[in-house]
Amino acid sequence: MSSFVQGFLDNDSFFGRLMTKIGIIIGANLMFVLCTIPFITIGAGLAGLYHVMLRTLRGDGVVNPFKEFWIGFKNNFKQATISWIGFVLLGAFLLYDLQICEAAGDVLAFARYGIYGLIVILVISFCFLIPTMTAFQDTIPHLIRNGWYFAIHRPFASLVILFFDIFPLVLTYTDLQNLPLYAFLWCMFGFGAIAMLGATLLLKQFALYLPGGEEEDQVLDPRDDDEKALDDLRMMDGL
Repeated sequence: MSSFVQGFLDNDSFFGRLMTKIGIIIGANLMFVLCTIPFITIGAGLAGLYHVMLRTLRGDGVVNPFKEFWIGFKNNFKQATISWIGFVLLGAFLLYDLQICEAAGDVLAFARYGIYGLIVILVISFCFLIPTMTAFQDTIPHLIRNGWYFAIHRPFASLVILFFDIFPLVLTYTDLQNLPLYAFLWCMFGFGAIAMLGATLLLKQFALYLPGGEEEDQVLDPRDDDEKALDDLRMMDGL
């Protein structure tokens, strides 16, 4: 009986690996909450969060979430912060235009459908930009393009990622009666759990372009045959 319990609690057992992964998610989530108290650092915090999850999945499942989060946060700080600020400003601009169109009515009201489309494009771009930025090193325009490539390549997985990126936040802000419960869940593990789900689904595509992948010379945009995809999609050191 004691050997069974010892085997069940062993770090290499299913239960042990599960508890280790849960601990990593909680640790990284706490780091995210602390490091994103300044609104401007949310983008870098998401990058740090995804860095922890991708490192966990790519490695042996045992990482220091606090150390790895800080590495991802620091390495992607500039690009992630610029991307986050741009996303917020563009989103605010589109929402303002949407209010104007709805208030104007008549013909101008039809323009709101185009604005809805632009909002959807903006949200999808940001949702896939951050994990792509965490895994690969490139310019922001190229990372946006490559993020769309990964989003389109596996549409079902992308819909799952978008659902869990958006719906829990919408539910949190619409169900005010249970807001304290939602706040507790977000602070404990919510952001980390969603990042782990997204990293798990995206890693299957990322792995093709990382060292050891099955397709090391995949090209994500039409270019000359003698140019390799990794010129535009370089692996970030340490991932």
